[in-house]
Amino acid sequence: MEQVQSVYIHIPFCLKICHYCAFVKYFYHEKLADEYLIALEKEMDTKLKGEKNKVRTIYIGGGTPSALSAEQLHYLLKIISRKFDISACKEFTIEVNPGDIDDEKTALLKQYGISRISFGVQTMDDQLLEELGRRHRAKDVYRTVELLQKYHFTNISLDLMFALPHQTIAKFESTLDEVFRFQLPHYSIYGLQIEPKTLFYKQHERGVLHRPTEEEEIQMYSLLRNKMEQHRVKQYEISNFAVPGFESKHNLTYWSNDYYYGFGAGAHAYYPGKRAVNIHGLREYIKKAMEDGKPIFQTETITIKEKLEEEMMLGLRKIAGINKHAFKEKFGFSLESVYSDQIKELTDRGLLAETENVIRLTDEGLLLANKVSEYFMLTDTDKLPAG
Repeated sequence: MEQVQSVYIHIPFCLKICHYCAFVKYFYHEKLADEYLIALEKEMDTKLKGEKNKVRTIYIGGGTPSALSAEQLHYLLKIISRKFDISACKEFTIEVNPGDIDDEKTALLKQYGISRISFGVQTMDDQLLEELGRRHRAKDVYRTVELLQKYHFTNISLDLMFALPHQTIAKFESTLDEVFRFQLPHYSIYGLQIEPKTLFYKQHERGVLHRPTEEEEIQMYSLLRNKMEQHRVKQYEISNFAVPGFESKHNLTYWSNDYYYGFGAGAHAYYPGKRAVNIHGLREYIKKAMEDGKPIFQTETITIKEKLEEEMMLGLRKIAGINKHAFKEKFGFSLESVYSDQIKELTDRGLLAETENVIRLTDEGLLLANKVSEYFMLTDTDKLPAG
Protein backbone atom coordinates (compact mmCIF):
# COMPACT_ATOMS: atom_id res chain seq x y z
CA MET A 1 0.00 0.00 0.00
CA GLU A 2 1.73 3.15 -1.22
CA GLN A 3 -0.22 5.35 1.21
CA VAL A 4 1.12 3.49 4.26
CA GLN A 5 4.38 5.15 5.23
CA SER A 6 5.03 4.01 8.80
CA VAL A 7 5.59 0.71 10.60
CA TYR A 8 5.02 -0.19 14.25
CA ILE A 9 6.50 -3.46 15.58
CA HIS A 10 5.48 -4.63 19.06
CA ILE A 11 7.81 -6.57 21.36
CA PRO A 12 5.67 -7.49 24.40
CA PHE A 13 8.36 -8.75 26.79
CA CYS A 14 9.42 -7.05 30.02
CA LEU A 15 11.89 -8.04 32.70
CA LYS A 16 9.55 -6.47 35.26
CA ILE A 17 5.93 -5.33 34.98
CA CYS A 18 5.45 -1.69 35.97
CA HIS A 19 2.54 -0.85 38.26
CA TYR A 20 0.95 1.64 35.85
CA CYS A 21 1.40 -0.08 32.48
CA ALA A 22 -1.66 -1.15 30.46
CA PHE A 23 0.18 -2.04 27.24
CA VAL A 24 0.29 -5.61 25.94
CA LYS A 25 3.18 -7.08 27.93
CA TYR A 26 4.43 -10.37 29.39
CA PHE A 27 7.32 -11.41 31.59
CA TYR A 28 10.34 -12.22 29.44
CA HIS A 29 10.83 -15.93 28.77
CA GLU A 30 13.68 -16.91 26.46
CA LYS A 31 11.93 -19.80 24.65
CA LEU A 32 8.67 -17.87 24.23
CA ALA A 33 10.59 -14.86 22.91
CA ASP A 34 12.30 -17.12 20.33
CA GLU A 35 8.92 -18.49 19.23
CA TYR A 36 7.42 -15.00 19.16
CA LEU A 37 10.10 -13.63 16.83
CA ILE A 38 9.57 -16.51 14.38
CA ALA A 39 5.81 -15.84 14.46
CA LEU A 40 6.41 -12.11 14.01
CA GLU A 41 8.51 -12.80 10.92
CA LYS A 42 5.74 -15.03 9.52
CA GLU A 43 3.17 -12.27 10.07
CA MET A 44 5.34 -9.63 8.39
CA ASP A 45 6.08 -11.87 5.38
CA THR A 46 2.38 -12.75 5.00
CA LYS A 47 0.90 -9.28 5.33
CA LEU A 48 3.60 -7.39 3.44
CA LYS A 49 5.01 -9.03 0.35
CA GLY A 50 8.50 -8.52 -1.00
CA GLU A 51 11.69 -7.21 0.53
CA LYS A 52 13.31 -3.80 1.00
CA ASN A 53 9.91 -2.10 1.11
CA LYS A 54 10.23 1.68 1.31
CA VAL A 55 8.64 3.35 4.36
CA ARG A 56 9.19 6.70 6.02
CA THR A 57 9.42 5.59 9.67
CA ILE A 58 9.85 2.39 11.69
CA TYR A 59 9.19 2.14 15.42
CA ILE A 60 9.97 -0.86 17.64
CA GLY A 61 7.95 -0.52 20.84
CA GLY A 62 6.75 -2.59 23.75
CA GLY A 63 6.79 -3.94 26.31
CA THR A 64 10.52 -3.52 26.42
CA PRO A 65 12.34 -4.33 23.17
CA SER A 66 15.68 -4.04 24.96
CA ALA A 67 14.64 -6.96 27.21
CA LEU A 68 15.48 -9.30 24.31
CA SER A 69 18.84 -11.08 24.43
CA ALA A 70 21.56 -9.86 22.04
CA GLU A 71 20.93 -12.90 19.81
CA GLN A 72 17.19 -12.24 19.71
CA LEU A 73 17.69 -8.55 19.05
CA HIS A 74 20.02 -9.46 16.19
CA TYR A 75 17.36 -11.79 14.74
CA LEU A 76 14.71 -9.06 14.97
CA LEU A 77 16.89 -6.43 13.32
CA LYS A 78 17.79 -8.83 10.49
CA ILE A 79 14.07 -9.40 9.80
CA ILE A 80 13.42 -5.65 9.67
CA SER A 81 16.47 -5.00 7.52
CA ARG A 82 15.28 -7.63 5.03
CA LYS A 83 11.68 -6.40 4.90
CA PHE A 84 12.41 -2.67 4.72
CA ASP A 85 14.86 -0.38 2.95
CA ILE A 86 16.54 1.14 6.01
CA SER A 87 18.60 3.50 3.83
CA ALA A 88 15.36 5.15 2.63
CA CYS A 89 13.86 5.34 6.13
CA LYS A 90 13.77 8.87 7.60
CA GLU A 91 13.53 7.67 11.22
CA PHE A 92 14.13 4.25 12.79
CA THR A 93 13.30 4.19 16.51
CA ILE A 94 13.61 1.59 19.25
CA GLU A 95 12.47 1.83 22.86
CA VAL A 96 15.03 0.94 25.54
CA ASN A 97 15.02 0.93 29.33
CA PRO A 98 17.94 2.18 31.43
CA GLY A 99 20.32 -0.64 32.29
CA ASP A 100 18.91 -3.05 29.68
CA ILE A 101 21.53 -2.48 27.02
CA ASP A 102 25.26 -3.13 26.97
CA ASP A 103 28.01 -2.63 24.40
CA GLU A 104 26.94 -5.67 22.37
CA LYS A 105 23.31 -4.58 22.05
CA THR A 106 24.19 -0.94 21.43
CA ALA A 107 26.61 -1.90 18.67
CA LEU A 108 23.82 -3.95 17.04
CA LEU A 109 21.47 -0.97 17.11
CA LYS A 110 24.12 1.13 15.38
CA GLN A 111 24.99 -1.60 12.88
CA TYR A 112 21.38 -2.00 11.72
CA GLY A 113 20.66 1.68 11.23
CA ILE A 114 18.63 2.58 14.32
CA SER A 115 18.62 6.37 14.21
CA ARG A 116 16.52 7.27 17.26
CA ILE A 117 16.35 5.94 20.82
CA SER A 118 13.22 6.34 22.95
CA PHE A 119 14.47 6.08 26.48
CA GLY A 120 12.04 5.16 29.31
CA VAL A 121 13.22 7.01 32.43
CA GLN A 122 9.92 8.22 34.04
CA THR A 123 11.61 9.92 37.03
CA MET A 124 15.07 10.47 38.48
CA ASP A 125 13.82 9.84 42.03
CA ASP A 126 14.83 6.36 43.20
CA GLN A 127 12.03 6.15 45.77
CA LEU A 128 9.41 6.98 43.14
CA LEU A 129 10.97 4.48 40.73
CA GLU A 130 10.53 1.81 43.38
CA GLU A 131 6.88 2.78 43.85
CA LEU A 132 6.30 2.65 40.07
CA GLY A 133 7.67 -0.90 39.95
CA ARG A 134 10.56 0.18 37.73
CA ARG A 135 13.65 -2.00 37.55
CA HIS A 136 16.25 0.72 37.04
CA ARG A 137 17.57 3.48 39.29
CA ALA A 138 18.83 6.98 38.49
CA LYS A 139 22.46 5.80 38.22
CA ASP A 140 21.42 3.48 35.36
CA VAL A 141 20.13 6.47 33.40
CA TYR A 142 23.57 8.11 33.51
CA ARG A 143 25.28 4.89 32.45
CA THR A 144 22.90 4.31 29.55
CA VAL A 145 23.11 7.88 28.23
CA GLU A 146 26.90 7.60 28.37
CA LEU A 147 26.77 4.28 26.49
CA LEU A 148 24.48 5.65 23.76
CA GLN A 149 26.65 8.72 23.30
CA LYS A 150 29.74 6.49 23.14
CA TYR A 151 28.17 4.91 20.03
CA HIS A 152 27.33 8.36 18.61
CA PHE A 153 23.57 8.24 19.04
CA THR A 154 22.46 11.87 18.97
CA ASN A 155 18.69 11.54 18.47
CA ILE A 156 17.69 10.39 21.96
CA SER A 157 14.21 10.93 23.40
CA LEU A 158 13.80 10.77 27.16
CA ASP A 159 10.39 9.73 28.58
CA LEU A 160 9.16 11.08 31.91
CA MET A 161 5.90 10.99 33.88
CA PHE A 162 4.35 13.41 36.35
CA ALA A 163 1.45 13.39 38.83
CA LEU A 164 2.90 10.16 40.25
CA PRO A 165 1.90 8.77 43.65
CA HIS A 166 3.72 10.72 46.39
CA GLN A 167 5.32 13.04 43.81
CA THR A 168 5.48 16.68 44.88
CA ILE A 169 5.96 19.66 42.59
CA ALA A 170 9.46 20.06 44.06
CA LYS A 171 10.34 16.43 43.27
CA PHE A 172 9.12 16.83 39.67
CA GLU A 173 11.15 20.03 39.28
CA SER A 174 14.23 18.23 40.63
CA THR A 175 13.82 15.47 38.00
CA LEU A 176 13.45 18.05 35.22
CA ASP A 177 16.56 19.93 36.34
CA GLU A 178 18.54 16.69 36.48
CA VAL A 179 17.55 15.40 33.02
CA PHE A 180 18.29 18.78 31.41
CA ARG A 181 21.95 18.16 32.29
CA PHE A 182 22.00 15.49 29.56
CA GLN A 183 21.13 18.14 26.93
CA LEU A 184 19.06 15.68 24.92
CA PRO A 185 17.05 16.84 21.90
CA HIS A 186 13.63 15.32 22.70
CA TYR A 187 11.40 14.76 25.74
CA SER A 188 8.06 12.92 25.97
CA ILE A 189 6.42 13.78 29.29
CA TYR A 190 3.00 12.46 30.27
CA GLY A 191 0.74 12.83 33.26
CA LEU A 192 0.03 9.48 34.90
CA GLN A 193 -3.21 7.86 33.75
CA ILE A 194 -4.77 5.17 35.94
CA GLU A 195 -5.54 2.34 33.54
CA PRO A 196 -7.67 -0.79 34.17
CA LYS A 197 -5.86 -4.09 34.73
CA THR A 198 -2.89 -2.43 36.44
CA LEU A 199 -1.72 -2.58 40.05
CA PHE A 200 -2.28 1.17 40.39
CA TYR A 201 -5.88 0.74 39.25
CA LYS A 202 -6.50 -1.86 41.96
CA GLN A 203 -4.92 0.44 44.57
CA HIS A 204 -6.99 3.36 43.30
CA GLU A 205 -10.18 1.29 43.56
CA ARG A 206 -9.31 0.48 47.19
CA GLY A 207 -8.61 4.15 47.91
CA VAL A 208 -4.98 3.58 48.90
CA LEU A 209 -3.23 5.25 45.94
CA HIS A 210 -1.92 8.63 47.07
CA ARG A 211 -1.90 11.00 44.08
CA PRO A 212 -1.28 14.73 43.67
CA THR A 213 -4.39 16.89 43.44
CA GLU A 214 -5.73 18.09 40.09
CA GLU A 215 -4.45 21.58 40.92
CA GLU A 216 -0.96 20.20 41.64
CA GLU A 217 -1.04 18.27 38.35
CA ILE A 218 -1.86 21.48 36.47
CA GLN A 219 0.99 23.25 38.29
CA MET A 220 3.38 20.45 37.27
CA TYR A 221 2.33 20.78 33.63
CA SER A 222 2.78 24.57 33.73
CA LEU A 223 6.19 24.11 35.36
CA LEU A 224 7.12 21.63 32.64
CA ARG A 225 6.17 24.02 29.81
CA ASN A 226 8.04 26.92 31.44
CA LYS A 227 11.19 24.84 32.01
CA MET A 228 11.20 23.63 28.41
CA GLU A 229 10.88 27.18 27.16
CA GLN A 230 13.75 28.29 29.40
CA HIS A 231 15.94 25.54 27.90
CA ARG A 232 14.85 26.42 24.34
CA VAL A 233 13.19 23.05 23.82
CA LYS A 234 10.07 23.71 21.74
CA GLN A 235 6.71 22.14 22.55
CA TYR A 236 5.19 20.65 19.40
CA GLU A 237 2.50 18.38 20.91
CA ILE A 238 0.63 18.33 24.22
CA SER A 239 3.17 15.98 25.82
CA ASN A 240 6.18 16.27 23.50
CA PHE A 241 9.04 18.75 23.30
CA ALA A 242 11.99 18.88 20.92
CA VAL A 243 14.94 20.90 19.78
CA PRO A 244 13.77 22.03 16.30
CA GLY A 245 14.50 19.28 13.78
CA PHE A 246 14.24 16.44 16.34
CA GLU A 247 10.44 16.10 16.46
CA SER A 248 9.32 12.46 16.27
CA LYS A 249 8.44 11.78 12.65
CA HIS A 250 6.81 8.47 13.58
CA ASN A 251 4.53 9.90 16.26
CA LEU A 252 3.57 12.74 13.92
CA THR A 253 2.16 9.97 11.70
CA TYR A 254 -0.35 9.21 14.47
CA TRP A 255 -1.16 12.83 15.27
CA SER A 256 -1.64 13.61 11.58
CA ASN A 257 -4.05 10.64 11.34
CA ASP A 258 -1.96 9.03 8.60
CA TYR A 259 -1.71 5.31 7.81
CA TYR A 260 0.63 2.74 9.38
CA TYR A 261 1.33 -0.99 9.52
CA GLY A 262 1.20 -2.76 12.88
CA PHE A 263 2.95 -6.08 13.54
CA GLY A 264 3.07 -8.14 16.75
CA ALA A 265 0.76 -9.10 19.60
CA GLY A 266 -1.86 -6.44 20.24
CA ALA A 267 -0.48 -4.16 17.52
CA HIS A 268 -2.84 -1.76 15.77
CA ALA A 269 -2.72 -1.00 12.05
CA TYR A 270 -4.48 1.78 10.17
CA TYR A 271 -5.09 1.43 6.44
CA PRO A 272 -7.23 3.47 4.04
CA GLY A 273 -10.79 2.86 5.18
CA LYS A 274 -10.07 0.32 7.91
CA ARG A 275 -8.33 -0.39 11.18
CA ALA A 276 -7.04 -3.77 12.38
CA VAL A 277 -6.04 -5.01 15.84
CA ASN A 278 -3.94 -8.12 16.39
CA ILE A 279 -4.59 -10.85 18.96
CA HIS A 280 -3.34 -9.80 22.41
CA GLY A 281 -2.66 -13.18 24.00
CA LEU A 282 0.94 -14.23 23.50
CA ARG A 283 0.45 -17.96 22.88
CA GLU A 284 -2.70 -17.31 20.84
CA TYR A 285 -0.82 -14.78 18.71
CA ILE A 286 2.05 -17.21 18.10
CA LYS A 287 -0.33 -20.07 17.21
CA LYS A 288 -2.39 -18.02 14.73
CA ALA A 289 0.62 -16.32 13.15
CA MET A 290 2.28 -19.69 12.54
CA GLU A 291 -0.95 -21.11 11.07
CA ASP A 292 -1.62 -18.49 8.41
CA GLY A 293 0.42 -15.35 9.15
CA LYS A 294 -2.74 -13.37 9.98
CA PRO A 295 -3.10 -13.14 13.77
CA ILE A 296 -5.85 -10.52 13.53
CA PHE A 297 -8.29 -10.15 16.39
CA GLN A 298 -10.57 -7.59 14.76
CA THR A 299 -10.91 -5.46 11.65
CA GLU A 300 -13.29 -2.53 11.49
CA THR A 301 -14.34 -0.18 8.73
CA ILE A 302 -13.60 3.47 9.44
CA THR A 303 -16.49 5.70 8.44
CA ILE A 304 -16.03 9.31 7.30
CA LYS A 305 -17.61 10.39 10.62
CA GLU A 306 -15.00 8.45 12.63
CA LYS A 307 -12.15 9.67 10.45
CA LEU A 308 -13.22 13.29 10.97
CA GLU A 309 -13.46 12.84 14.73
CA GLU A 310 -10.00 11.27 14.88
CA GLU A 311 -8.60 14.01 12.64
CA MET A 312 -9.76 16.64 15.11
CA MET A 313 -8.87 14.77 18.31
CA LEU A 314 -5.35 13.91 17.12
CA GLY A 315 -4.64 17.04 15.09
CA LEU A 316 -5.45 19.38 17.96
CA ARG A 317 -2.81 17.63 20.08
CA LYS A 318 -0.22 19.31 17.85
CA ILE A 319 0.79 22.79 18.98
CA ALA A 320 0.72 23.87 15.32
CA GLY A 321 -2.93 22.80 15.24
CA ILE A 322 -4.96 21.83 12.19
CA ASN A 323 -4.23 23.36 8.81
CA LYS A 324 -7.47 24.23 7.00
CA HIS A 325 -6.00 23.88 3.49
CA ALA A 326 -4.57 20.45 4.33
CA PHE A 327 -7.93 19.42 5.81
CA LYS A 328 -9.79 20.38 2.63
CA GLU A 329 -7.24 18.60 0.44
CA LYS A 330 -7.60 15.45 2.54
CA PHE A 331 -11.41 15.35 2.79
CA GLY A 332 -12.65 17.34 -0.20
CA PHE A 333 -14.62 19.85 1.88
CA SER A 334 -13.76 22.66 4.27
CA LEU A 335 -13.28 22.40 8.03
CA GLU A 336 -15.90 25.12 8.55
CA SER A 337 -18.52 23.23 6.55
CA VAL A 338 -18.56 20.60 9.33
CA TYR A 339 -17.39 22.34 12.48
CA SER A 340 -18.14 26.09 12.20
CA ASP A 341 -20.44 26.13 15.28
CA GLN A 342 -17.96 24.21 17.44
CA ILE A 343 -15.04 26.43 16.37
CA LYS A 344 -16.99 29.60 17.16
CA GLU A 345 -18.08 28.40 20.60
CA LEU A 346 -14.59 27.21 21.57
CA THR A 347 -12.87 30.38 20.31
CA ASP A 348 -15.42 32.50 22.20
CA ARG A 349 -14.57 30.52 25.35
CA GLY A 350 -10.83 31.05 24.82
CA LEU A 351 -10.05 27.37 24.29
CA LEU A 352 -9.29 27.60 20.56
CA ALA A 353 -7.36 30.18 18.57
CA GLU A 354 -8.25 30.64 14.90
CA THR A 355 -6.40 32.32 12.07
CA GLU A 356 -7.19 32.41 8.36
CA ASN A 357 -5.66 28.96 7.82
CA VAL A 358 -5.23 27.29 11.24
CA ILE A 359 -7.12 26.33 14.37
CA ARG A 360 -5.17 25.35 17.46
CA LEU A 361 -5.58 24.97 21.19
CA THR A 362 -4.82 27.97 23.40
CA ASP A 363 -2.80 27.56 26.60
CA GLU A 364 -6.05 27.05 28.50
CA GLY A 365 -7.26 24.67 25.80
CA LEU A 366 -4.17 22.51 26.26
CA LEU A 367 -5.17 21.91 29.87
CA LEU A 368 -8.66 20.85 28.77
CA ALA A 369 -7.76 19.03 25.55
CA ASN A 370 -9.92 15.98 26.26
CA LYS A 371 -12.98 18.11 26.92
CA VAL A 372 -12.32 20.17 23.78
CA SER A 373 -12.12 16.96 21.71
CA GLU A 374 -15.63 16.02 22.84
CA TYR A 375 -17.02 19.04 20.99
CA PHE A 376 -15.91 17.52 17.69
CA MET A 377 -17.78 14.24 18.14
CA LEU A 378 -20.50 14.04 15.50
CA THR A 379 -23.97 12.58 15.93
CA ASP A 380 -25.31 9.97 13.53
CA THR A 381 -27.78 12.54 12.21
CA ASP A 382 -25.15 15.15 11.29
CA LYS A 383 -25.12 15.65 7.53
CA LEU A 384 -21.61 15.68 6.14
CA PRO A 385 -20.69 17.49 2.91
CA ALA A 386 -19.93 15.34 -0.13
CA GLY A 387 -16.19 15.09 -0.68
